[in-house]
Amino acid sequence: MSSSKSRSSKFFSAAFRCLSTSKWADGHTHVQSKGVTTMGRLTGKNILITGGNSGIGLAAAQEFDREGARVAICGLNEGSLQAAKETLGAGSLAVRADVSNLADLDTMYATIKREFGHLDGVFVNAGYSEFLLFEDVTEQSFDRVIAVNLKGAYFTIQKALPLLRQGSSVIINASVGARKGWPTTSTVSTCKAAVVHLAHILSAELVDRGIRVNTLSPGPTDTAMFGRFPGEEQGEAVKGVLRANNPSKRLADPLEIAKLAVYLASDDSVYVVGADFLIDGGATAISGVGV
Repeated sequence: MSSSKSRSSKFFSAAFRCLSTSKWADGHTHVQSKGVTTMGRLTGKNILITGGNSGIGLAAAQEFDREGARVAICGLNEGSLQAAKETLGAGSLAVRADVSNLADLDTMYATIKREFGHLDGVFVNAGYSEFLLFEDVTEQSFDRVIAVNLKGAYFTIQKALPLLRQGSSVIINASVGARKGWPTTSTVSTCKAAVVHLAHILSAELVDRGIRVNTLSPGPTDTAMFGRFPGEEQGEAVKGVLRANNPSKRLADPLEIAKLAVYLASDDSVYVVGADFLIDGGATAISGVGV
């Protein structure tokens, strides 16, 4: 009996030694140190973040930068773009672009090609929301939400393909709204459900090129989005309801979403393809949540 235990102990010791420093099929050496967070997981990578001038996009750009990536961001507001760029490393790039405008995308990618040469990742984050009851949605509102959240995501990825090298990662910022029926979100949540399925289709088409496509689906996150409600008081009231009804009793911090995006952009996730990552404080998994 003791001999059997000894052999078992030696086996697991050898296995853990192998796992702690091992050469994986991707050709990288992965080093795991218990209790130690190693910076630089994105060193040598060029990554684009759309909508990188505010909210989750800015938090992701800053976190990617801290992890060693050379970062390109795009957005509509020139002032906030430049302010965001000043928080990033010297090699960063900021380009004004409307992701729903294909000519803007062409210009943006031409600039990235000239400055970076290639891309190793794209965080498809740019989004636009209008919170309206179904009967109040106009054609103009519908078209704008669809243009940014679905058309913009679709062509951001398509036009990035010539720059994406083998081993690249595409991350689409979706939402728990793709799974939950929240009132006033009929346009944006429909788009988010669409991009989750788009990621599955693109995974099937692009995996042979060594390009991974995944989505992350945040729950309510504390960003400037709440400023789009009519009046500051209404935005704060909505935040209060969302906090109270979330099992974790709070909203997500944009940095928490950014850290998950870092994982998906890094070589730590090379075997993750076509997955959707919920990061919602338990709102989707735990029943009885009112919102």
